[in-house]
Amino acid sequence: MKAVIFDLDGTLLDRESSLLSFLEDQYVRFRGLQKIDKQAFVNRFVELDCRGYVWKDAVYRQMIQECGLDMSWEELLEDYITNFHRHCIGFPNLLEVLDLIKQQGLKLGLLSNGYGQFQYANVQGLGIEAYFDCILISEWEGLRKPDPAIFHRALYKLSVRAEEAIYVGDHPDNDVRASRAIGMTAIKKEDKYYEIPAEADAMIRDLLDLKIYL
Repeated sequence: MKAVIFDLDGTLLDRESSLLSFLEDQYVRFRGLQKIDKQAFVNRFVELDCRGYVWKDAVYRQMIQECGLDMSWEELLEDYITNFHRHCIGFPNLLEVLDLIKQQGLKLGLLSNGYGQFQYANVQGLGIEAYFDCILISEWEGLRKPDPAIFHRALYKLSVRAEEAIYVGDHPDNDVRASRAIGMTAIKKEDKYYEIPAEADAMIRDLLDLKIYL
């Protein structure tokens, strides 16, 4: 193996913990939100958010409509875009595994769906951008996982062949099946939302479990 490519949300970034941290802070800072119970606000936001697959303009619009809030969804969305990165929390052993990979002389890539500047700010929020030889975000690339073209682009930027690279992600289709379909070794980061697809070459619970496969 010559390279390891990671997904971001749900793989390196503990998005669930990060989102809860942000929402609790936003609730305190915006008095208009305090018209409703904090836990009710957090729970409904998380439900509408659908693990990040619904963009926040729709989430805030729905929240304001349902709760009868006299607030601007644009203001709340701008706050989300501007400040979410301040609450980014990595999974345990994040820096340790990135250090280990670099010490072994392997190249590192990151491949994420999402809005370019927002996702890049989250990478910076984790303090890990300097580890990566390439960072590809779907908006900036004009391609989204599971399109094989975005995986091939990452491999090209790292100057490695598919069979020389490990891909690590949490989503069965966007990460595991898509990367394995082009010949990469696909490792599933276990979570409570998705079953482990039969196509996965391996499964890890903790990021440091990767050292077995390097």
